[in-house]
Amino acid sequence: MPEVSQVEDDDAGSADKEIVPQLSEKALLATGIRIGTPVRTKTMEQFTARPRPDGLHMIDHSKTLHRIDVAGKFIAFTGAQNTVVYTSREHGTMAVQKFCEVTGAMPLIGRFMPGTFTNPLYPGHLDAELVVVADPTSDLQAIVEAGKLGVPVIAVCDTDNITDDIDLVIPGNNRGRKAIAAIFWLLARSTLFHAGLLKEDQPMSQSIEDFETKMDEEERSEALEERMSEGRE
Repeated sequence: MPEVSQVEDDDAGSADKEIVPQLSEKALLATGIRIGTPVRTKTMEQFTARPRPDGLHMIDHSKTLHRIDVAGKFIAFTGAQNTVVYTSREHGTMAVQKFCEVTGAMPLIGRFMPGTFTNPLYPGHLDAELVVVADPTSDLQAIVEAGKLGVPVIAVCDTDNITDDIDLVIPGNNRGRKAIAAIFWLLARSTLFHAGLLKEDQPMSQSIEDFETKMDEEERSEALEERMSEGRE
């Protein structure tokens, strides 16, 4: 997956430069994939550039694309059917569901029940060889149980995430619906490509919009309020 140059504006980038079939550089940046938070942890410094005037740290999206490609290769090697993809947050639901639908991975949505990975007697037990999470903060319990079993973890990490227990970081905005949809769409494409199920120049039948969780006006207001509250912390 080719790298692209970093640009300053969220909606900048070339409409003529194609990242992959169906996706231009401009369209990718318009998803907000590289918009971070006012907080930057030590381990996320390597993925960021200087902050914007409003204080938000910006993620180098060329590094996001590179890590997505590495993750797709890892998932294809392990086998999507042996991979559990988890999100506890509403805005990541459709992205995870669609990714699993396209690749054959196992989706896990909502509250993580203790023993899901570690207790074979639990009715909802899942036998995972690889775990992918959309946010290491809200999806911590899945990471803890995977760690107990020595199962590697891939995580989409924003600038404020702690990554100590993550085996492979995908740097990116994991709070925006459009951003998380773009990340999982690209990850699905990379997984299929490395599994030999999609050619490099072949379009996917699904669009990024198909991976996006739709929200009504009330939910949008709540999400915005949550985002602003996080920014003030």
